[in-house]
Amino acid sequence: MSDRTPAGQFFDAAITLLQRVRDEEAEPVQAAGALLADTVAGGGRLFAFGAGHSSLAAQDVVYRAGGLALMNLLTVPGVVGVDVMPATLGSALERVDGLASVVLETSPLRSGDALVIISLSGRNALPVEMAMKARSLGVRVIGVTSVAYASETTSRHTSGTYLKDHCDVVLDSKIAIGDAELTLDTIPAPFAPASTVVTSALLQAVMATAAATLADRGIEPPLLRSGNVDGGHDWNGRVFEEYRDRIFYQY
Repeated sequence: MSDRTPAGQFFDAAITLLQRVRDEEAEPVQAAGALLADTVAGGGRLFAFGAGHSSLAAQDVVYRAGGLALMNLLTVPGVVGVDVMPATLGSALERVDGLASVVLETSPLRSGDALVIISLSGRNALPVEMAMKARSLGVRVIGVTSVAYASETTSRHTSGTYLKDHCDVVLDSKIAIGDAELTLDTIPAPFAPASTVVTSALLQAVMATAAATLADRGIEPPLLRSGNVDGGHDWNGRVFEEYRDRIFYQY
C-alpha cells in the first residue's frame, strides 16, 4: 500500500529519480568513471566544484571514507555552501563574468587533471566559464546538471551556452525545473527538493565505477578508510604519503 503522506511521497519521488538515473545514465556514469580512472592511472589529479547547494555533492566525494583520496575540492570564495553572509551573495557571485577564470588561473589544476563541475541549472556564468576555461587548459570536465534547464531557461553566460555544452561527459540528474518534488493545495509554492540526493548518488556511482575500473586494470585504487575503524588512520596515512603530490586538502 502506497504511503501518501508528504514524507512518503517525497521518498517515492526520490526513488523514482534514482531509478531513472540508474537506468538512463548508465553509459555516462561508466564513461565518467573511466575518465577518472584514466586520470588517476595517468598521474593526474581529481577536483570537484559546485556552487551553493551544488557544493554539497562536491564535498561528499572529498576526503571521504570509501572514496578516492585524490578527489580535491576546488573552492571559490563566497560560493562554497551557504556559509557566506548574506547567503544571497553566493547566488550573485555565480553570475559574475571572469570569476571562474581567475580562480582556475590561481588553482593547482593543470593539463591532464579532471574536474567535476556540479550545477543543477548549468545556466550561470560561473560553471559555464569554469568548464570552458578548464578545457582550454587541458583539463577534462565531467558536468553534473539537469539537462532540462537548457531547454526551458535562458543562459546567463555571454555565450548563451550551458554547462552541458562544455563537458567531456555529462551526467543528467533528471531534476525538474525548480527542484521541488511536491505540491499541495494548501501550500502556495512547490516544495521538497531532491537534487542533493540524486546528484550525490550519481557521483558516488561514478566513484565506485572509477575504483572498479582501476582494479580491473591491475591498479589498486587510492581509497580512504574510515578513521573510526581500527587501523583506519594508519591506512590513510600511507595513502596520503604515497599520493602527497596529488592531494591538496592534506598539505
